[in-house]
Amino acid sequence: MSTQTPYPTQHPYPQQDQYPRQDQYPQQGQYPEQGQYPQQGQYAGPTAFQAPIPSPAPAPTGSGASRGGWARPAAIGLAAGALSSLLTIGGMQTLAPVATTAPTAAAPAAVSGSASTTGWAAVASAVAPSVVSIGVTTAQGAGAGSGVVWDAAGHVVTNAHVVAGAGTGATITVTLSDGHRYDADVVGTDPTTDLAVLQLRNAPDGLTPIDHSATQVGVGDAVMAIGNPLGLAGTVTTGIVSAIDRPVATSASEVGSSQPVVTNAIQTSAAINPGNSGGALVNDAGTLVGINSSIASLTQGSGQAGNIGIGFAIPTAEVDLIVPQLISTGTAQHAYLGVGSRDAVATTDGASVTGAGIEQVVGNGPAASVLQPGDIVTAIDGAPVTGTWSLIGHVRALPVGQQVMVSFVRGSQPMSGQVTLGQNPNS
Repeated sequence: MSTQTPYPTQHPYPQQDQYPRQDQYPQQGQYPEQGQYPQQGQYAGPTAFQAPIPSPAPAPTGSGASRGGWARPAAIGLAAGALSSLLTIGGMQTLAPVATTAPTAAAPAAVSGSASTTGWAAVASAVAPSVVSIGVTTAQGAGAGSGVVWDAAGHVVTNAHVVAGAGTGATITVTLSDGHRYDADVVGTDPTTDLAVLQLRNAPDGLTPIDHSATQVGVGDAVMAIGNPLGLAGTVTTGIVSAIDRPVATSASEVGSSQPVVTNAIQTSAAINPGNSGGALVNDAGTLVGINSSIASLTQGSGQAGNIGIGFAIPTAEVDLIVPQLISTGTAQHAYLGVGSRDAVATTDGASVTGAGIEQVVGNGPAASVLQPGDIVTAIDGAPVTGTWSLIGHVRALPVGQQVMVSFVRGSQPMSGQVTLGQNPNS
């Protein structure tokens, strides 16, 4: 077992009556005084966890839902090298019934960041028609998120946690950048990757699908986030890619998943806030590089959290893998290595390296002929594996049936072997 000090987890979605009226914005002198911002040491205490075993296991008992029927967050610990219990940014909170008015879509509302090397105004103008605002209303309340137009048929991609509470009797509305609003239905959700697909009813002609042809993204690349933060439709912010393949884990109960929600995510400094969930992260050519999904937060408890310059997006390659399956069948298959692991440290050539220590190998599973208990996996197809979450993230981003080269340490000897990924029986 390993423990880490996790970031607090909470549902950040604002109630519709919590947006400030025009006369409620702070007056001069009403901003917090120095010393009122969160102080060092306000992170939550350590939480023990059991490393997830990606082998067949019964689903946990109980739905994890609150009295109001919305999924509640459950803080989960995280192995070394991965962020824990991140704040998801666009779905539902247990809300009292409120009178709601869906936010009105608009042209890009604000651009922050430097435009000295990139024509962000042109990028924002080009991408705005492909990004939508999403509202979900139930008897318990309402919440808002973002999405992207996927194709001309009216499919919209968003996060699973944005529509996680949209059960019987819920209404989903999608507002285009021109202000036209359409009812929508859920085509399929994949809680494990936190992706969902909606279908517009009476989809109009002339939709502008997002360009998702980007195949690579690198640390330092300029990016722009666009979405519906705090109900402010069409808001764009800019920054850079801070890291790639960053293993992040969010609460499984939040999206109704029986397995941990783990993504080898794109980390960005572009400002992302509640309501950005499901929106676009694009490069300086206006091409989708990821779907914004979570942010790290310094806030404890149930207080509303905001941007601290560390946000995460699901890479386009993973979105491209999952979305066509959801459109076709409403569900998605996931790749499967057939091992159980925990964080471990290997020593080889006089140096230490972190990886995923194999504790269990499923008999006749995909990795049975290559790995054995005690091995420490350090890379998949040359991409570093820094721990259990990293291993899970790498495997889930690949298609069933793909052959991968697994690098590992046995004793102190570096080794490798080829594995053909199977289909996870839990997906």
